[in-house]
Amino acid sequence: MGPTASGKTDLAIALQQRLPVDIISVDSALVYRGMDIGSAKPSAEEQALAPHRLIDIRDPADSYSAADFRADALREIEAIVAQGRIPLLVGGTMMYFKALLEGMADMPAADPAVRAEIEALAAEKGWPHIHQLLAEVDPQTAAEIHPNHSQRLSRALEVYRVSGRTMTELRVEQQRDQDDLHQKYNVVQFAIGPRDRSVLHQRIEKRFGVMLQQGFIDEVKSLRQRADLHKDLPAIRAVGYRQVWEYLDGDYDYEEMVAKGEAATRQLAKRQLTWLRGWEGLHWLYTDTETGETVKKAQVLLELLNFLPHLPL
Repeated sequence: MGPTASGKTDLAIALQQRLPVDIISVDSALVYRGMDIGSAKPSAEEQALAPHRLIDIRDPADSYSAADFRADALREIEAIVAQGRIPLLVGGTMMYFKALLEGMADMPAADPAVRAEIEALAAEKGWPHIHQLLAEVDPQTAAEIHPNHSQRLSRALEVYRVSGRTMTELRVEQQRDQDDLHQKYNVVQFAIGPRDRSVLHQRIEKRFGVMLQQGFIDEVKSLRQRADLHKDLPAIRAVGYRQVWEYLDGDYDYEEMVAKGEAATRQLAKRQLTWLRGWEGLHWLYTDTETGETVKKAQVLLELLNFLPHLPL
C-alpha cells in the first residue's frame, strides 16, 4: 500500500516477475471500465506481463462498496492460494484494506421513518430516555455512549429496531470475520513512498501532466456522452475525473483545471498518508529521492526481497 504516485504498480509488477505472486488491485477507481488514463490503470502491456485481478469489473454507472471489495478480494485470495501462489494486494484505497483486514459489521441501511420515531420520542421525553431504552436491549453499547449523544443513540436504537439485532451482536460478527482471516492467512503489510512529501508532490504534478498528454480529457469526453453518467456518481467523483468533467462543463479554464486536479490528488495523498501513519504492523519501504527511477526501483525491490526470508510466509 502507499500514497498515490508512490510507485506501487511498478514494484508489484517487478515482484510478480521474481516471486510466485498474483496481484489483486485494491483501488476504488480501477474497478471501473473505461476509466483508464485518469486512474493510472496498468496498461494492456503491463497487465499482460502481470495480470491484475479486480480491475475493470464494474460499469461507471454502478456503485462499488468496501463490502463488495471484501467479498471479491476474499474470493480471489482463496483462488490464488488454492493454486499454490501468494496473493499480492496492491493499491491505495485504505478503506478497502481496512474492510478486508478488520471485517465489516452488516449494519442495516438507515430508515428515515424509524429514525423520525426515535427523534420524536426524544423530543418528548429526552435523550436520557432513549439511552435507557437502548440499555434495555443492548447494555454494552449503551454503556459506551453518553446519554446526551443524540446521533449515536439514535443510530444504535435504529439498528436494533430495523434489524432486530444489536450493534454489540454485529460487532461480534465483525470480530469473528477478522479473526478468521488472520487465522487462515499470514498477513504481511508493506507501504512504499518517499520520506520527503515534496518529492511525492512533484511526482503527482508530473503524472497528472502525463495523463493529460495521453488523452485524459478525451477519455472524460467519452464518459460524458453517456446519458446515465453524471459528476455526482462515485466513479466520476474520483480524483481528476471530477475536475476534468467540471472543466468541460465550463466551470473553469484549462489552467485552473490542472491546478485543481493536482491539488485534489495531493489531498488524496495526504489522506492516504494519514491512514498509514496510524497503521499497525506496517513495514515501510522508502524510495531513495536522490537517485534515478530505475535505481530507486531496484533498491526498493532488493530491500523487500531481502526482508521476505524473515517473514512467516
